[in-house]
Amino acid sequence: MSTREWQGLTIPAAGEFNLDIAHTRVGFVAKHMMVSKVRGQFNEFSGKIVIGENPLDSSVEVAIKAESITTGVNDRDNHLRSDDFLSAEKFPEITFRSTGVRDFQGDEFTLVGDLTVRDVTQQVTLKAEFTGATTSLQGQEIFGFAAETELDREAFGLTWNVALETGGVLVGKKIKIEIEGEAVRA
Repeated sequence: MSTREWQGLTIPAAGEFNLDIAHTRVGFVAKHMMVSKVRGQFNEFSGKIVIGENPLDSSVEVAIKAESITTGVNDRDNHLRSDDFLSAEKFPEITFRSTGVRDFQGDEFTLVGDLTVRDVTQQVTLKAEFTGATTSLQGQEIFGFAAETELDREAFGLTWNVALETGGVLVGKKIKIEIEGEAVRA
C-alpha cells in the first residue's frame, strides 16, 4: 500500500482513483407530505478522485445517470425521471466537479464544487469525511469516504409540487444528499 502521513492521518500517496461502484452509494432523502422522508439512490454512476501531492489540491469528478434513480416505487421513480423533475431523457447526466478542498480538521473537510442538474449548475458545499486507506483482499489500494449536503431542488429547476389542503406541499424543497463509498487506485 502506497500511503503517507499527513496531519496525523494515513492517506493514499498522490495519484488517481476510480469510484468502486460495488461499494459506493449515491443517495438522497426528500420530505414527503411534510411528515415523512423518502429515501432513494442512483444506481449508475462513475467518478474519479485525484489525490494531489498537497492533499488540499485533490479533485473529484462524478457523472451520474439520471435515469438510474430509484426509490423502490416504480411509479414514483418514473415520475422523478419525467420532465416534472430530472428530465432524464433530455438531461441524461448529473455531474459534479470539485473546485476546492478546505477546512481540513482531523478526518473531516469541506469539498466545494459545481453540481449540474438539468443543465443548471450551482455551487454546492459538502461536509466530507476521509474514513481510511487500506489494501483490498485482491491487493488493490483503496480508501473510504463519506459526504453529505443539503440543497434546494428548486435552484436546479426542479419546481414541480402540489399544495396540500392541510397546508404545506407534497414534496419538500430541501433534498439531503448522502454519499458513502470507496475509491480504488486506477
